[in-house]
Amino acid sequence: MPNIGAPGYILLIILALLLFGPNKLPELGRAVGRTFREFKNGARDILSEDERTERKESQDSVVQASQTTSSEVQPQPEDKRLS
Repeated sequence: MPNIGAPGYILLIILALLLFGPNKLPELGRAVGRTFREFKNGARDILSEDERTERKESQDSVVQASQTTSSEVQPQPEDKRLS
């Protein structure tokens, strides 16, 4: 993919100024910034939600495994000699 370079950026800036005018460009920049920020926050929330779900599932499996092994172990009779 070819690089745009400095002349390409200058042409894009001039084109944007002609299309939107100098008063609208700051508003458009803020809107684009807010959009990216919201997208980043949403993606971060989804990823953290997935991690919490995975941690909870792994903790549940550990608890189930410990309950299974503790119910399989027979209780030992108390030693009356120590009392």
